[in-house]
Amino acid sequence: MSAQLPNSNSNFKHKDSQPWYKNYMVIVFVIGMPTFVVLACIWLVYYSFVIKDSVVRDDWYMDGKALYQDVSRDKLAHDLELHGKMKFQDDDQVVFYLNYSAQSLKDGQLNDGTPLTYPDSLELSISHATDIKQDRSATLKHQQGNEYTAKVDLSETKSKYYIEISNEGQPNWRLRDVAQLPRAEVTFNPLTTFDEPTK
Repeated sequence: MSAQLPNSNSNFKHKDSQPWYKNYMVIVFVIGMPTFVVLACIWLVYYSFVIKDSVVRDDWYMDGKALYQDVSRDKLAHDLELHGKMKFQDDDQVVFYLNYSAQSLKDGQLNDGTPLTYPDSLELSISHATDIKQDRSATLKHQQGNEYTAKVDLSETKSKYYIEISNEGQPNWRLRDVAQLPRAEVTFNPLTTFDEPTK
């Protein structure tokens, strides 16, 4: 009497009691990871449009493929020996004092021979070092003597700022300084870069 061989199909056939969509491997690697990658790409695209790089806010220009900075306005402020002092008051009021050299005040004219006058207005630019949303600009109005005022609402968080005072008319000069704001006072002096070297 011959022995009955077991059914070979029953040995190799594996029956999974769970449906495919309940398998953690399918959920993690087939569905989860691609979904995460797609969502991350969408977020990065949105972020790149909302958080844009700020535009260069200085006197730069292109000449072919070279990038140059125009410092003629800074040099003019140096040659005219211009100084300034800015005071920040508690009511968001900014007071700026434009100081000419003692010789210019005595002669009644600037070092280049033009009559000494106080412009009707000056442009104020306060640029945050990293956050363009904290940038502020205002027009300083001439009040009396060498005094100018404007209203500027600054953040109470102390940060690094680039401050610029400029005359958009003639003579076209500017004074610059870097300071931690808020603070009570900022002093502007001509750039020492243009000082003649001592022999």
